[in-house]
Amino acid sequence: MISEEERKMRLVRLEQSLRVGAVRHIAGVDEAGRGPLAGPVVAAAVVFPSDLYLPGVDDSKKLTAARRDELFDRIMHSALSVGVGIISHEVIDELNILNATFRAMHEAVAKLAIVPDHLLVDGNMFPGGNVPFTTVIGGDGFCFSIAAASIIAKVTRDRIMCAYDARFPGYGFASHKGYATQEHRDAIAHLGYCAIHRRTFHLRRGM
Repeated sequence: MISEEERKMRLVRLEQSLRVGAVRHIAGVDEAGRGPLAGPVVAAAVVFPSDLYLPGVDDSKKLTAARRDELFDRIMHSALSVGVGIISHEVIDELNILNATFRAMHEAVAKLAIVPDHLLVDGNMFPGGNVPFTTVIGGDGFCFSIAAASIIAKVTRDRIMCAYDARFPGYGFASHKGYATQEHRDAIAHLGYCAIHRRTFHLRRGM
């Protein structure tokens, strides 16, 4: 098991390499909710001060819900700026999930109070805009600002799905967050689709 100091060196290496040049403000960008059968896709963009590091920040999938909530508050308090983009299930059906994810990412960047000099985007492709960017495969696991964005996106989306659980009882949205668990599939078989289900996913998967 690596130490926190070793983790820190791994997570900040990419940001440090960019700052050797003229890059000052770096935004990490990530999303949550590409795979579910219901609910929105959410993206976040996070800009930190150049000398800031928050111990414990990691890929959101590696953290417990309680730890994500704790780090969410710390990131929101410590970041120079945080932007969030939320794209509804209706737009996902209209655009397809990939393009809806890109739209969410662009919205998150547009909502930043600071115009970043460079974007670090989780994944292997991104339709760029006016800001230079680098895509990073698996970036939420070894890039500090992307990992922070993954936490913001995940917690934001989870809270949305918990609110939907109260509006659409019986589907279990508070537990599976819209993903295709057996519990969720059984609920669809029993209750049918509700208003926040992604219709294109049902057609493609023969559900």
